[in-house]
Amino acid sequence: MGLKTICAYLGHRAVYAFRATGRIMNLFFATCAALSKATPREVLRQMAKLGADSLPIVSMTSMCTGMVLSVQTAKEFVRFGAADSVGGIVAIAMARELAPILAGVVAGRIGAAIAAEIGTMKVTEQIDALRVMATSPTQYLVAPRFLAIVLMMPILVIYANLVGDIGGGFVAMNYAGIGSHMFIESIRGFVES
Repeated sequence: MGLKTICAYLGHRAVYAFRATGRIMNLFFATCAALSKATPREVLRQMAKLGADSLPIVSMTSMCTGMVLSVQTAKEFVRFGAADSVGGIVAIAMARELAPILAGVVAGRIGAAIAAEIGTMKVTEQIDALRVMATSPTQYLVAPRFLAIVLMMPILVIYANLVGDIGGGFVAMNYAGIGSHMFIESIRGFVES
C-alpha cells in the first residue's frame, strides 16, 4: 500500500466526516428555527410518549441503584459508627452522578425509538409525502420531538433522583436499622452544607 493510496483513503474519510458534520449542523439549525412553529398538541403527545412512557424504566433502574448504594454504604458506615451519614451519601451520589447517568440511559432508548419511527416513515415514503404537501419534515417531525426531550430530560433526572433516594431510604431503614428520621436529617445536612 503506497503513500498515495493512504492519503487518498484519509482524504475520502475526512471529506465524508465533514459532510456528515455539515448535515447534522444543518439539521440542528433548521430544528432550532422550527421550534417556534412546533404544534403544542404534537409536543405534548411527544412529551407523554418520550417522558411518561419512560417512567417505569427510570423507576426500576433508579430504585435498584439507590438500594444497592444504600446497602453498600450502610453496612460499612454502621460498622464504623457513621450511620447518620448514609442518607447524605446516597442523596449526594444520586444527585451528582447516578440520576443523570440513569436518565441518560433512557435517552438512548428514546433516541432509538425516534430513529426507528422516522426510519420507518422514510422507508414507507411518508416523509416524501410531507414534502409533496409543502410541509417541512423538520418542522413537523423533528422539532416537536426535540422540544419534548429537552423539556422532559430534566424532569426525568429529578424523578430518578427522588426514586433513588426513596429506594436507598427503604433499604437503610429495613436492612441496616437506620431510622427514617436519621436518614432524612442526613440528607438535609448534606444538602445544606
